[in-house]
Amino acid sequence: MKSDDVAKYLQENPQFFEEHAQLLSEFTLPHPHGGRTVSLSERQLLTLRERVKELEKKLHELLEYAKENDALQLKVHQFNCALFGPHDRNTLQNLIVNNLRDIFAVPHAALHLWKDEPPSAEVLAFADQHQQPVCTHHAAQDTLAWFGESGEHLRSFAYLPLRANGQTIGMLILASEDKERFYPEMGTMFLQRIAETLGSAFRLHV
Repeated sequence: MKSDDVAKYLQENPQFFEEHAQLLSEFTLPHPHGGRTVSLSERQLLTLRERVKELEKKLHELLEYAKENDALQLKVHQFNCALFGPHDRNTLQNLIVNNLRDIFAVPHAALHLWKDEPPSAEVLAFADQHQQPVCTHHAAQDTLAWFGESGEHLRSFAYLPLRANGQTIGMLILASEDKERFYPEMGTMFLQRIAETLGSAFRLHV
């Protein structure tokens, strides 16, 4: 009889151990960490303890993730509040770049509005193509030049197309020398909220 047959039999006949309760105390199994054997009940207890440790670790990770989200949510709120006021377009652009550095610790940011700086056909097509922010390790099209001499040192980028009244009006690029600051698999929900806020802020200036 194969072990699979035994397992199937026990699954189909759960009353087996009720009828042969003495077997439970007679079974011994290898200790999961080696060195000795333990009874079936001890092995079950060790398994449960390991499971509890795994659940505690996952809970800790979830709590840390929630704290990070709360902190980021607060930063987005602070950033949005700073945009309120009778700013002209140039003042608003400078305010945005400065607040990205001060609130989010983004070392490099480039904001271009098509009204002031018409994009190349390739950049315009890239911005129109993406409805959500794009994070990458490589500069898209000819946008590396937006960062001047700092461009050659940048290793990660977040592209935020800005839209108002259904049209692409510009693009914000966040960049860093740290390759892990922005990466393709990262979530972009908060970046999208920033992009939507900026689109609304510039709606009156386009």
